[in-house]
Amino acid sequence: MLALNSAQWNIADPAAAPALSSDDVVVNCAAYTNVDGAEAAPADARAVNATGPANVARACAAAGARLIHISTDYVFGGDTDRGPGRPYELDDPADPVNVYGASKLDGERAVAEALPTATVVRTSWVYTGGSGNDFVAVMAGKARAGQAVDVVDDQVGSPTYTGDLVAALLQIVDERPAAPLLHAGNGGEASRFDQARAVYAAVGADPDLVRPVGSGAHPRPAARPSYSALAHGQSEWAGLRPLPPWQDAVARALAGA
Repeated sequence: MLALNSAQWNIADPAAAPALSSDDVVVNCAAYTNVDGAEAAPADARAVNATGPANVARACAAAGARLIHISTDYVFGGDTDRGPGRPYELDDPADPVNVYGASKLDGERAVAEALPTATVVRTSWVYTGGSGNDFVAVMAGKARAGQAVDVVDDQVGSPTYTGDLVAALLQIVDERPAAPLLHAGNGGEASRFDQARAVYAAVGADPDLVRPVGSGAHPRPAARPSYSALAHGQSEWAGLRPLPPWQDAVARALAGA
């Protein structure tokens, strides 16, 4: 297994691809993930999230290599008539509400066009639970410090632990589920408020230190879909094993951290 960083393979440069063979499986995790930053730098977002995946797909096609490309729940717009219990299926219309989501959707389409045998895997609200700057890590730091926080309760998605996502990706590598598009995320759905409370509880802090607010309390440059939970039934039908519930995943991610 070889993990390449952006300096070793700048996917935005069509000439930068390393030598690939027909035995290789490329998992493209590269992405411009600064959702707010993408609003001010759409060309940068598109270079990494749309042009880059197209370059990777063409390189894989030329070598006969397999490609698994990671995408996002933000390709969906959070329809006003969609709410709890109605997660997005694979074939629901995509309608992104921000530049980041639009660039990722363009990346999905570019991959499918350049390499129809590729597998696009949508996931959502990914976190490690470690010392990084993802939502769970930030909330865990505040929880351990005993800080009260105001967290939005009107954005709902499918929190996904990287450990479980990696397991799903390895299954795709080994078993080749028969689908060009899959959803891979922990089971269930949660608001950011729900997720933060779970983090506080997992590290032994008082969940009541987490207070619910609306998105208007934290205005951001980029709009967020109010509801972007992913459905997994069609992916499971294609052979992908379901990931554990999101509550279990948070507890495991933070155990001993």
